[in-house]
Amino acid sequence: MAGGSRKPAARKRTASGIASARSAEEERRLHRARARDLADALVGLLDEDVHLTITDNTSTMVSFRRDRGLLRLRAHRIFLEAPREVVQALARYVRGNKEAGRTLDAYVRAHADQIRRIRAERHAAGLEPRGLFFDLQLIFDELNREFFGSRIEARIGWGRSGPRRRTRSIRMGVYLHDSRVIRVHPALDRPDVPLFFVRYVVFHEMLHQAFPPREVDGKTIVHTPEFRAAERAYPDYERAIAWERANIHRLLRRPTGWTFDLDDPLA
Repeated sequence: MAGGSRKPAARKRTASGIASARSAEEERRLHRARARDLADALVGLLDEDVHLTITDNTSTMVSFRRDRGLLRLRAHRIFLEAPREVVQALARYVRGNKEAGRTLDAYVRAHADQIRRIRAERHAAGLEPRGLFFDLQLIFDELNREFFGSRIEARIGWGRSGPRRRTRSIRMGVYLHDSRVIRVHPALDRPDVPLFFVRYVVFHEMLHQAFPPREVDGKTIVHTPEFRAAERAYPDYERAIAWERANIHRLLRRPTGWTFDLDDPLA
């Protein structure tokens, strides 16, 4: 009887998955159609060939360059639903009209909530807490209970690897305030990195939510005095800092070339 009760649920999940896939495909088709319409409108307004790329870049809304007679224009996806007057302003902006730039700025400000949602989706995309040697979700949950009374609400995962290149510095972790996402450098997911150090890195990033940045005299203070005091009170603080100083050269040698492909200025 118990087994019979599980079968309908399995069928339901499958049907839901198919519906979700169809919905995603329909959204992609609509996205492509709107991109074609926008490109066609710009070609008509500018009277030149346009190669349009739609992005989710939340730090640069519009950029362009001309390459051998072709205008290469990159625009955030909020412009797919832009009204005619904004599309016209986009064309004038490409031609160097400063007043058009102010029109685009106003349109971007009006869609700030949508941009934040897109940024949160981007930051959480592909978030995987389980690595080869450490499970970040387990570490997060243990620290949350032990030091924060389970009040920290964030998602956590390993960072994405990028092109391999030499680097002189390494950011162990990052906390993304808008999306409440913690990412940890994948160079730490290795057997010769001690658990106490990974725990300290996660603890540090969790502190960013417990003690958010403050504006003081026009400057953003990310690590406030309260933040630093709580960090120094962490039981393994001294040991973690000492291990980092003694082993940073080994972490830098690892040819991951990994960088945070994110745009939160407070990260």
